Amino acid sequence: MTTSAEWELVIGLEVHVQLKTDSKIFCGCATSFGEDPNANTCPVCLGLPGALPVLNAKAVELAARTALALGCTVQPVSVFARKNYFYPDLPKGYQISQFDRPIALAGWLPAGPDARRIGITRVHMEEDAGKSIHDRFPGWSAIDLNRAGTPLVEIVSEPDLRTSAEARDYLQRLKEILEYTEVSDANMEEGSLRVDANVSIRPAGSETLGTKTEIKNMNSFSNVERAIEVERLRQIGLLERGERVVSQTLLWDADRGQVRPQRSKEESHDYRYFPEPDLPLLALSAEWIEAQRSALPELPAARRERLQSAFGVSAYDAGVITADRALADYFEEVCAAHGDARVAATWVMGEVLAWLNNNRSAIRDFPITAGRLARLLDLVRDGTLSRTAAKKVFDLLLHESGEPRVIAEREGLVQVSDDTALEIWVDAVIADHPAEVERLKGGEKKLLGVLVGQVMKRSGGRADPKRVNQLLAVKLGG
Repeated sequence: MTTSAEWELVIGLEVHVQLKTDSKIFCGCATSFGEDPNANTCPVCLGLPGALPVLNAKAVELAARTALALGCTVQPVSVFARKNYFYPDLPKGYQISQFDRPIALAGWLPAGPDARRIGITRVHMEEDAGKSIHDRFPGWSAIDLNRAGTPLVEIVSEPDLRTSAEARDYLQRLKEILEYTEVSDANMEEGSLRVDANVSIRPAGSETLGTKTEIKNMNSFSNVERAIEVERLRQIGLLERGERVVSQTLLWDADRGQVRPQRSKEESHDYRYFPEPDLPLLALSAEWIEAQRSALPELPAARRERLQSAFGVSAYDAGVITADRALADYFEEVCAAHGDARVAATWVMGEVLAWLNNNRSAIRDFPITAGRLARLLDLVRDGTLSRTAAKKVFDLLLHESGEPRVIAEREGLVQVSDDTALEIWVDAVIADHPAEVERLKGGEKKLLGVLVGQVMKRSGGRADPKRVNQLLAVKLGG
């Protein structure tokens, strides 16, 4: 019998991304989230007779930038098509999408610990459907068409992913790019980024693809990873029992950790695609395409490399800092104002991220500006504050708007380097710890650090530890 270790997992991902436009793709209705049901609708997105679509130029611009950021080739001519199927939240009975001539082809993203190159087959534009609501009215289903007509791009990968963890890493890198380029807010909770996973298995070493299933209804990257792993084991179990995998669409039940069948999986001919007669060809000039390429910001991978080479930041720290564009911007502002990138990275990776994680907040909500944090770090560098005192000032800066130096002076935290004051604390510690003093004189040099710590404690963290060390060494012959 074949063991699970002798099966190879094959994954392809289809990622639907809502573009960050103010209006829908074929009409002027707003795309704002959270409005009353069916408030953002008009004859076009309701599919009423005689209503004609007009393409949103901003949606085309954002779709092209998405494709270029993923290394795709933007096609000079693409075609919109009708994808015909019946579903209650699809008012026209068809979806305007792109089929055999999409806006872009052939890109890639690295994924996994080895940063393997994962192919991207295509990026195409389409309109979103509405939303069916099944749990608000017992025994009834309701339809909210606010989302109908919202502009989307669908990013279709090659079946190049081999583990559920690799699929999650691919999605995280993709989300970073979407946020850096500002083409989408990529908010999975609001449905701005939705993932379908095509999953199959085959004997290890085989080049023939197995029968695939498609998993839908995944609202987080962790759920994508869990669902793929559950489906992998389900398919292996079927084949090892001599049964066959059926090509079907599956829904992921996160509460039960199960997949369940929704319907048999459609093929392209089931949708009866044909060119959309109410929209012309989408023709993009070479100059226009290059203008979109020039408008791209520095992408996450390039920024990680720059932080390591120019700032001396570790690969791990660079990865964490650049995972969020706004956090990376904040870090670079601190660096520019303070000058020491490694110190800035230590504080951003430590105190700043701890606050963000504990408060489940984004850096835009962080109460300490980059300039104020830089000025706090300046006080540590010039010896005005010890690191212990600086942490106390940091905690106060979280709740008030004053300057670090003013707060430090008010709280009596400014570091003392005057020998007269330091010697009072040093002499007191020597008197209070005769046993440690004798052992230090007898050769236990590590006790010098213990005595320094006692002086720092006695001074409330205000003593200059470097000068305390020197004074102790002189007094005790260390």
